[in-house]
Amino acid sequence: MADVPSFPEDLIELQQQLHRARAEYAELCRCLPWSVEPLDGWPGTVHPHTGEVTGGREASPGYTPEQRAGVELLRDRVRELSAAVSVHPYWDTLGKDAGVVKARMELKQHPKARPDAAAGVGAAA
Repeated sequence: MADVPSFPEDLIELQQQLHRARAEYAELCRCLPWSVEPLDGWPGTVHPHTGEVTGGREASPGYTPEQRAGVELLRDRVRELSAAVSVHPYWDTLGKDAGVVKARMELKQHPKARPDAAAGVGAAA
């Protein structure tokens, strides 16, 4: 394990926050209507032999102002954290070779950088 870089604690914390913000954004998106704006749905297609209906969508009410604000807030947070991680001064200490890519991937998988590593945060594995 001598090849594993020692990451600064602030970089690990930023990566953990980024994982958490991405997870919150994904969870929010799963709960939102399928269309940002109100749109009519469309009927599905009835299979001629089985009668099973496939495809189609119910009408979408669109996002509420609160949902729009939540999406905007989380997108901004993910963007800010992504930038903070990618421009952290630690990366300049590694040089400009493939070692940076390897270290970046290791940071994403670092046990302390996982979103469930913070006290009180649980995630299904």
